[in-house]
Amino acid sequence: LLVGGFERVFEINRNFRNEGLDATHNPEFTMVEFYQAYADFNDAMDTTEGLIRDIANGTGLNQVTWEGVALDFSQPFKRIRLDESVFEHRPDLRGHANDKALLATVCLQEIPDIKPLITWKAGHYLLALFEELVEPKITQPTFITHYPVDVSPLARRNNEDDKVTDRFELFVAGCELANGFSELNDPDDQRGRFVAQAQAKAAGDAEATGVDEDYLRALEFGMPPAAGVGIGVDRLVMMLTGQHSIRDVLLFPHMRPE
Repeated sequence: LLVGGFERVFEINRNFRNEGLDATHNPEFTMVEFYQAYADFNDAMDTTEGLIRDIANGTGLNQVTWEGVALDFSQPFKRIRLDESVFEHRPDLRGHANDKALLATVCLQEIPDIKPLITWKAGHYLLALFEELVEPKITQPTFITHYPVDVSPLARRNNEDDKVTDRFELFVAGCELANGFSELNDPDDQRGRFVAQAQAKAAGDAEATGVDEDYLRALEFGMPPAAGVGIGVDRLVMMLTGQHSIRDVLLFPHMRPE
């Protein structure tokens, strides 16, 4: 739609994914997604924060307790780079965000049962450390920014550091609520990312994608600079209403056989 000239688009949609069941995952879930031409990930973060704060204020739920954690949506959301958030827990890694060998060694120390794929690069190990050391400890609304290129196949590279992307994820109480980034609109760079994804998929990465020729063709026609965001509606409703399981906010949750 952006390629076709629609400069602002949003959709509330149903998603279907083959993933396991737990308190925050259901194979069918709801998202609101929006894309804005001539915007970047900073604009997208501002919009996301404003949207969630307005919802919380409008429902009188800007300060809630979820799973025993006091959450405050009325204050400015914290923003911190992914690598910096890891360095806060492992200062010895500062300056080594691209050292694959060192990061792999630390991962084995911190996550003994980790099963890296042969296609993993430094960014994969850094993300694994973030998910182990940082993510569960996030309480208040926090934007984690500048994800490695290795784990962000659709996000635009950062102008100052081409090893990271202009991407963010919003976490609250250890749970991801949103994912957004400056869109990658360079078809050559995008093709290279897709090829890397296809290789990872062939190596056993269940979350990797393949090469999307239709998408690449659209980029070749020309897409304006843009930012896109996806927000998990069900998880947000969970937190605002104090429900501890995603199935408690779904009309027809997927249930285990009786």
